[in-house]
Amino acid sequence: MNDKKIRGKSVFSKNNLKILTEPFSGNNPIIVQILGICSALAVTVKLEPAIVMALSVTFVLSFSNLIYSLIRKTVPPRIRIIVQLIIISTLVIFVDQLLKAFVYDISKQLSVFVGLIITNCVIMGRLEAFASNNNPWTSFLDGVGNGIGYGMILIIVAFFRELLGSGTILGYNVIPQALYNLGYVNNGLMILPPMALILIGVIIWVHRSINKELTDKN
Repeated sequence: MNDKKIRGKSVFSKNNLKILTEPFSGNNPIIVQILGICSALAVTVKLEPAIVMALSVTFVLSFSNLIYSLIRKTVPPRIRIIVQLIIISTLVIFVDQLLKAFVYDISKQLSVFVGLIITNCVIMGRLEAFASNNNPWTSFLDGVGNGIGYGMILIIVAFFRELLGSGTILGYNVIPQALYNLGYVNNGLMILPPMALILIGVIIWVHRSINKELTDKN
């Protein structure tokens, strides 16, 4: 019984919850660590591909962290980057094949960007900074947390770009035709890559305004 309690406390400890939730805001990979910006610019024109990309990155990041943490003590330091890339690329190929099998249209929209998950600096960064030095469970939680934190920003940016740029959400028209009849026009700038960067900048500004301690640290 005591062993079960100890294991339970270890799995659901306050420290583990912090590892899981800190990337949502306080250490978000995009708006705090400023990583993964390229994919945030590329796949956020529509909400649906942004959601799929967020889920894909979360899956790859979580399980690459877990797998590398399991084998980290057996990997010679001189080849650790190669091993990390092999783990990530294997998981990316798996995800890519799943997308082509079950959501082919979205897979076509994401194009090469699924394959480029291999070079996503968020994933490489967490493997090197966290999974290389921590146990499998906490490494998995770190991967899930950073994947969700990354995905949250993608989804927020994609929501506003699709709404204001196309007048739709998940492909469904949400702006009444009456507004268009009165002269409302979709903002074509929202579907251009620079607007994604501007939106991320606005999110960073709002986030730093609310969390002033982050500005003080810098």
